[in-house]
Amino acid sequence: MLSLLEGIKAIEAGEDMSIRLDNFMDLYYQQEVNVMKRDQMELRKKLQQLLGTFSFPQTDKKQSRIEVKEFASYKRERYLIPSLRGLMIPTYVLTPKSNNKAFETVIALHGHGYGSKEIVGLREDGTENTGEPGIHQHFAVELVKRGMKVFAPEVIGFGERRHSKDLANNMANSCYSLATLLLMSGKTLAGLRVAETRHLLDQLKEFSDVDCDRIGLMGFSGGALVAAYASALDRRVKATVLTGFTNTFKGSILHTNHCIDNYVPGILRYGELPDYISLICPRALFVESGLRDPIFPFETTKKAIEELKEIYDRLDLKEQFMFDLFDGGHEVSGRSAYDWLTSNL
Repeated sequence: MLSLLEGIKAIEAGEDMSIRLDNFMDLYYQQEVNVMKRDQMELRKKLQQLLGTFSFPQTDKKQSRIEVKEFASYKRERYLIPSLRGLMIPTYVLTPKSNNKAFETVIALHGHGYGSKEIVGLREDGTENTGEPGIHQHFAVELVKRGMKVFAPEVIGFGERRHSKDLANNMANSCYSLATLLLMSGKTLAGLRVAETRHLLDQLKEFSDVDCDRIGLMGFSGGALVAAYASALDRRVKATVLTGFTNTFKGSILHTNHCIDNYVPGILRYGELPDYISLICPRALFVESGLRDPIFPFETTKKAIEELKEIYDRLDLKEQFMFDLFDGGHEVSGRSAYDWLTSNL
């Protein structure tokens, strides 16, 4: 096999070496990716550097409630929670009707679509969705029905948090607008979303019925990317569910066209995706994926699961890692994940 340098020289020289572009990309991947098992502290520090840091200055602004609706078994409220530089995070808060003084709490992170409404049982226009729930399966509602308090923030770049020009042009999201700006300033959109999620963890203490020692994250697709990196960096998260995401970089975002929000410059130099997800260890982790998911393919999902399982097994933490491969596509199942999250919080 030619080395990467030899391959480049051959192409530049115009030699008929029959090197196809896919071979070149494979060579480049193999040279760039560093899959040496690094010290967790070192890799966690590197992940934070790659994502970019964001500061959340002290502010006099407090969260404000703007909506409330009662259901038979829970209450749904909507808050505006202050973020950085004047931004506000619209967040649905679902609370079980119970005599509990403090609830185990989950931050639920939606993926690509029309935003947090999609996971709390609403249509895009804000009306109640009593029909088929779609690929997100109203998973925030499923969690609150199991007795957990759920915070469902509007991830920046989606729903009401799109740029005005993207709203005017009926663009599904503002990922491109945000990501290009942040990349040119040495930061990333993934990093901003992770930073806002960790900021929301800070804000949970403002709710008197949140048990801050029992906090979990559940994310689907792009929301699972945020959940994975946030959990990897923040030890306050006790249990994490990743659905429709766990894979390898090579088998997913480098294999199929994905949104620009998935790409973090330099991240391959220090490990593959399972290496970064493994930073959640020794805390509880559940991986869920559809066998027919076309954008996070089963074969490389299985490879990632095997690597994660080996790490947990080696540390004698078998009970801390679970997975479910269900007969479905790119969608939430929850058939085991919801109850697992309940039991682990």
